Amino acid sequence: MDFFDYFINVPENIVVVSPELKILAATNTYLKTTMKTREEILGKVFLKEVYQNPAVSFEENPVILSIKRAMQTKQVDYLDVLRYDLEKSAADGGGYEARYWEASHTPVLDEAGQVRFVIQNTHDVTERELARQASKVSEEKFRFLTDAVPQLIHTNAPEGDCTYVNQRWLEYTGLPAGELLGDRWQQTIHPEDMAQVAQRRQNAMTEHVEYQIELRIKSKDGQYRWHLLRSVPMKDADGSVIMRVGSAHDIHSTKIMVQEMLDTNEQLSALSDQVQQAYQQAEDQRATMEQLIMQAPAVFAILRGPQHRFSLVNPRYQQLFPKRELLGKTVAEALPEVVGQGFIQILDSVFETGQPFVAEEIGITLDWHNTGQQEEAFFTTTYQPLVENGQVAGIIAFGYDVTPAVKLRQELESLKNG
Repeated sequence: MDFFDYFINVPENIVVVSPELKILAATNTYLKTTMKTREEILGKVFLKEVYQNPAVSFEENPVILSIKRAMQTKQVDYLDVLRYDLEKSAADGGGYEARYWEASHTPVLDEAGQVRFVIQNTHDVTERELARQASKVSEEKFRFLTDAVPQLIHTNAPEGDCTYVNQRWLEYTGLPAGELLGDRWQQTIHPEDMAQVAQRRQNAMTEHVEYQIELRIKSKDGQYRWHLLRSVPMKDADGSVIMRVGSAHDIHSTKIMVQEMLDTNEQLSALSDQVQQAYQQAEDQRATMEQLIMQAPAVFAILRGPQHRFSLVNPRYQQLFPKRELLGKTVAEALPEVVGQGFIQILDSVFETGQPFVAEEIGITLDWHNTGQQEEAFFTTTYQPLVENGQVAGIIAFGYDVTPAVKLRQELESLKNG
């Protein structure tokens, strides 16, 4: 095999040009990649008479400029990734096909040190670049989506370090992203909450499960606001955690409103003191408070918006409907049997007028166990408007189940009259 046979069979995209930029030789691989024959390109001015780039002039073509630098410096000149579309044959429909390349231009000198020719070695990196662009678009979409929501969104590595925070985090804390990544986010958490947060977080990471917790996060004006933080693990096909995605939702107004409502309601004064203490106590007292709320005789719920959608339900309230999901549903959706009993109109009136509704021993027919069998129950209840920014945003429902007492009295009266 002579040298020319060896050269043309090298499995690389190689073309050789003269100092006058005329094509002297090319490998078979180069011809296949560029969809040209050797007869079509030899002796032609590179990138002017063949392989023209319609998007840029010959004189400003970055490939030509790189070749000229190599000839001037007599050193190898490297090109970064460059888009250079190839002209398709008429059989393939004509036009141009988008391609991305990495190239080097190596000058070969004669004995006098003058450039004899320049070797261009090109690598087609189209597939890699298209994948990189798709990944970039996907990342930009993720950032856009996380910046569009009102929550504070962040991601964590499997071992816990923060790897990303959305724009809401930056706006809320007033800190640059670098001050929140790694473990530096901890500076924004209220010192009294940090131990509980660290313990809950460590347990969840050890068990590869999600967790949520209420905590206070410091704003850029130095104020701490209550947030409900939820962290969910993202797992691969083998079940290994590859990252965690977290969100923190501002619940400060709701907590303050509940506390104010409890403070001003004489009937709940004792329970109010206990609830306020529970919010301030550490995690070791949370179980006691939860047991107290479970045993309390009061039912409590918050209904949001003009459709009266359940956004908070205490355990006692939920126990009234053990087979129903209440959270996220409207009263009409969750309790369809009350629609025809006038309660929706009462709620509408409280929401529209801002005037509370108070009733003692009000009767209501309910399908307690979601079986289709309805029974009458009696409650002493209060519907209090929930005001935010000077407008009614929802209704606080509070009451006592007085059914046993009412039915006993009715029986006694029936016996007396009988």
